[in-house]
Amino acid sequence: MGSVSLKIGDGTARFKRATLCSSAVNLLMLFSVITTNLFALYAFTSSPKDQQTYHLLHHTQKNISLISEQVSLILREIDSSQKKLAQMEKELLGYESIDLSRSNVAHELKLFLQHHQLPLGKDSRTGITEMVASVGHSCEKSADLLSQYMNYKVSGPCPDDWSLAQKLILRGCEPLPRRRCFAKTLPKVGLNPFPISLWKPVSDKIVTWSGLGCKSFECLNSKKLSRDCIGCFDLVNGFENQRFVKARGKNDFLIDDVLALGSGGIRIGFDIGGGSGTFAARMAERNMTVITNTLNIDAPFSEFIAARGLFPLFLSLDHRFPFYDNVFDLVHAASGLDVGGQT
Repeated sequence: MGSVSLKIGDGTARFKRATLCSSAVNLLMLFSVITTNLFALYAFTSSPKDQQTYHLLHHTQKNISLISEQVSLILREIDSSQKKLAQMEKELLGYESIDLSRSNVAHELKLFLQHHQLPLGKDSRTGITEMVASVGHSCEKSADLLSQYMNYKVSGPCPDDWSLAQKLILRGCEPLPRRRCFAKTLPKVGLNPFPISLWKPVSDKIVTWSGLGCKSFECLNSKKLSRDCIGCFDLVNGFENQRFVKARGKNDFLIDDVLALGSGGIRIGFDIGGGSGTFAARMAERNMTVITNTLNIDAPFSEFIAARGLFPLFLSLDHRFPFYDNVFDLVHAASGLDVGGQT
């Protein structure tokens, strides 16, 4: 490429021209430095690990938010369930859930439902200090009818409302509150002595017909009151005087056959849904006592049974019968679940 010489004084200064190779190396080094710095800057400011951490935190926050919403929903459902449970418990408590502050609640009902302290304090045998009224918990569902039933004159004659009492019983309002009045009495004209009364016709004048469609036993004998009560008040001309002693079908049990199963050990029995009391009458002929459970569904069953000299029990099947366990030698169930001919 040649050289340039410059003579200064007695010395000589000599300069060489830079070559293309050295310039390319310098450029390459500069490019390398810049590129390295850029990569370093990128590495420190935006690493893949930091990005993953960010996304993980963001996802976790979303999950926490969803969990919080679910917990809030569960708490609301628990609160709603507790309120429903409290309402159910309130209904099951019975008369304590009756709103006695209403204006249409009879005063006698309010008085009956109060807790009455024992006049002599704590009872030494039972440990109780107060008397609590006994009334069916389902009475709360028929509070208006119950208040109507308890609306009467104290120490006066009771209203003729047995049909109202039976309506409450059929709705599960049992036992009914006690009333401080005198039940209406009818003159018992034409009653026959026992045991003649078992099979003698009962007079229409000694029973209460209020609230019933028929006003005589002749009218009742023309109706099917239940599966086992078709003409069951006709003790003379109907099939009733042959019931339990003459079989009408192969599945009928006769009184003597049943007594033979007891080997002479049958003394007292219980007849559930006994109709007009013929089963108890047949047992009475054989010197055995039978209590007949019945309601006055469309007919005065209780009064008819009593007129025959037998024991009627006015209770529904929803109620626990007031007898101790295993006191009966025989229990007979006929049409206890048959109401109005519908089983």
